[in-house]
Amino acid sequence: MTGMLEATDTPRMSGRTTEPAPWVVVALACAGQFLVVLDVSVVNVALPSVRTGLGLGEQGLQWVVNAYSIAFAGFMLLGGRAGDLFGRKRMFLVGLGLFTLASLAGGLAQESWQLLLARAVQGLGAAVLAPSTLTIVTAAVPEGAARTRAIATWTAVGAGGGAAGGFVGGVLVDLLSWRWVLLINVPVGAIVLAGAARWLAESRAGDGRRLDLPGAVLVTAGLATLAYGISQTEAEGWAATATLVPLCAGLALIALFLLAEARAKAPLMPLALLRLRSVASANVAMFLSGSAMFCMWFFMTLYAQNVLGYTPLEAGLALVPSSLAVILGSKLAPRLMRTAGPRAVAVAGTLVATAGFAWQSTMTVDGAYLTAIMIPGVLMMLGAGLAGTPLAALATSGTAPEEAGLVSGLVNTSRTMGGSLGLAVMSTIAAAHTAGAARTPQTLTEGYAVAFGTGAAVLAAGAVLMWVWLPRRSATAH
Repeated sequence: MTGMLEATDTPRMSGRTTEPAPWVVVALACAGQFLVVLDVSVVNVALPSVRTGLGLGEQGLQWVVNAYSIAFAGFMLLGGRAGDLFGRKRMFLVGLGLFTLASLAGGLAQESWQLLLARAVQGLGAAVLAPSTLTIVTAAVPEGAARTRAIATWTAVGAGGGAAGGFVGGVLVDLLSWRWVLLINVPVGAIVLAGAARWLAESRAGDGRRLDLPGAVLVTAGLATLAYGISQTEAEGWAATATLVPLCAGLALIALFLLAEARAKAPLMPLALLRLRSVASANVAMFLSGSAMFCMWFFMTLYAQNVLGYTPLEAGLALVPSSLAVILGSKLAPRLMRTAGPRAVAVAGTLVATAGFAWQSTMTVDGAYLTAIMIPGVLMMLGAGLAGTPLAALATSGTAPEEAGLVSGLVNTSRTMGGSLGLAVMSTIAAAHTAGAARTPQTLTEGYAVAFGTGAAVLAAGAVLMWVWLPRRSATAH
């Protein structure tokens, strides 16, 4: 990894006389990204044990997952801008420290409300930390081929964190207890904190501007309310008042945020950014891709356990080839981008993933591992890895240094919000297909198959949009 990166000065560096090696910076940033993405999915296989340990009902179990994802998505833009204004290293340390302490509190929780509060604080820490990880990577490596390879590493590690969630959770639950899916973050977080404090150099590009607190309040409340409305769809349906009220309120708050930003002297999100074709198109593409890709792990784990009878550990092991495929795709992408360009690689990767989703939609109740899990899973995640790197590179190219944290926050927000919306929609579709029928392996399989078929259609539409809208050339492809 040392040879793939080149050193560069980061803007307004302070606090160190000797620059750390770029590979050290990238490794620390990627470790932080791995932790926050891992915790999106690691608790899924632990939910039955959590129910037994703390006496949570169905709604409570849903909020073990949603408390994290809603806080994560809702505070992401604020975290990105805070990194620009107050220092990327500082926000990395603050976010990771908060995340680690909340993990300790959640692992030691004795009441259900304590666990839910800890998960929400974990999400807040992740939202502060995650934008800084990509900004630190792009600041450490000059724009061009070296940065593209560094972003590929960041993408692979982040995708690997999501992919590893089921496996890591299965191992910890089977060998220890559900508490360790949270407690494992404590020693790892402490090690990364110590390394970051020692080797990361501070950088900021805020030019003395203040944080746009009204904008921050509006966008955070809007995204959090919208995410809450989305989370209600699985239990209440799309037409219920409990769903429509927060969805409409969230959209209204976001509209007010855009109006306020258009008039603010120092806006949280300069709307001129959205006029950059690379930023706008890549973020929309990431939103669509995330809406399908995040569902893959959820439904594949359910299919393996509820239909094929796998244990949590066996289900995690079954998805290991898919985890390796997403890393392989992320590392292949920079080489292909040099010859074909980022747009072509993003489209090709999305089409490979579409083929995997279409294959998975043919699943049967007695499917064999090779054809029902491994091969379609590898195709889905190989495509995700191929598409993720060029989209992240395009989304962060051509922007001013003072906007780097914000753009990084947009990248993570687009992907996370797409995943939250996609999971809610796909779960509703799967549940609606089996409504009124007994929960048998056959009906469950049919519902999961419809969800994968819908994901294939979304990705196919996304591939067309990418081909039409993404820029043909970018500095990151040179």
